[in-house]
Amino acid sequence: MALNALVTRAKSKGELLAHLKTRGVEDDVAQAIIFRLQEAGLVNDEEFAKAWAQSRHNHKKISKRIIAGELRQKGVMQSAIDEALDEIDDDSEYRSAFDLAFKKYNTMSRLEPEVHVRRIQSLLQRKGFGFGIITQVLKELDLLNH
Repeated sequence: MALNALVTRAKSKGELLAHLKTRGVEDDVAQAIIFRLQEAGLVNDEEFAKAWAQSRHNHKKISKRIIAGELRQKGVMQSAIDEALDEIDDDSEYRSAFDLAFKKYNTMSRLEPEVHVRRIQSLLQRKGFGFGIITQVLKELDLLNH
């Protein structure tokens, strides 16, 4: 049952524990199963957090803040989250924000500049980027001068 849960994708210890509980496995048995899987190297929250953070950052272009929230929901310890997010540098985060904004900007050619600013700001805020990065991206796209 626990191995089947790991087949679709890697899971955190917290996710696996929740999965086992929904299947009616008692808490102490679930803990023992997870301990054995950790010993076998099949469950590793640090590696899971690093892989999750890189995947979400590279493919979904979301900020470190959103990734941290997702990992917390999955039951990953804060130390593993911090370690995973340290591997995403600030330039890479800015580049992701810029790529998203540029892609959005290219789809809005006939709109007023104020609408460009508003829509790009909203997009980047939904993806979890902070005010500083958003302002920097808008300046680079030359949208704050209008």
